Amino acid sequence: MTPAQALTRNHFPARWRAFRRPSRLAAPQPWRNWLQDRGSLTKRLTRASHGQFSVRLVRLGYARPTRSEARALGMPPRRQALIREVQLLGQGEPWVYARSVFPIDTLSGPQRQLRGVGSRSLGTLLFSDLSMQREPLQIGQLRLHGSDPLWARRSVFRLANKPLLVCEVFLPALRHVEYPRYRSHNG
Repeated sequence: MTPAQALTRNHFPARWRAFRRPSRLAAPQPWRNWLQDRGSLTKRLTRASHGQFSVRLVRLGYARPTRSEARALGMPPRRQALIREVQLLGQGEPWVYARSVFPIDTLSGPQRQLRGVGSRSLGTLLFSDLSMQREPLQIGQLRLHGSDPLWARRSVFRLANKPLLVCEVFLPALRHVEYPRYRSHNG
């Protein structure tokens, strides 16, 4: 079973810690640039894949977030949320597994559109919303049975001050993909 398949079948345990530029020991190169980038991951992956980027919807439905997710969002325990799991594909290969948690209260007003994001890029919606604010990144390592540890990051985004949590797990296939740098400010 590949790490991408294992992630879609399990809730993954991770110890999240506040992001502080990972040292060489904490996060080996080539993961450091991916972990610390606060811009749009969708834009970086699109550029790295030479435009061959897509989103594969794995699961979308209402469920209870993990304790850690609920705590990060300031949600009461046992409250349901809309949970979306996707694979971000570069050149047809899973490069990133992403899990997003949308509290029900967040899915009101203009943010109702988040219910229908499906296999579209969430990053495109987030980074085009003028009200978007991103809280500090947290990084963690996931240890799945039978595979090397996977590096991940997560952060709470706020749209019109309504929170949602996005976790991105960098899969082994991304390890050998060159991290694209932007030549100009507009990318």
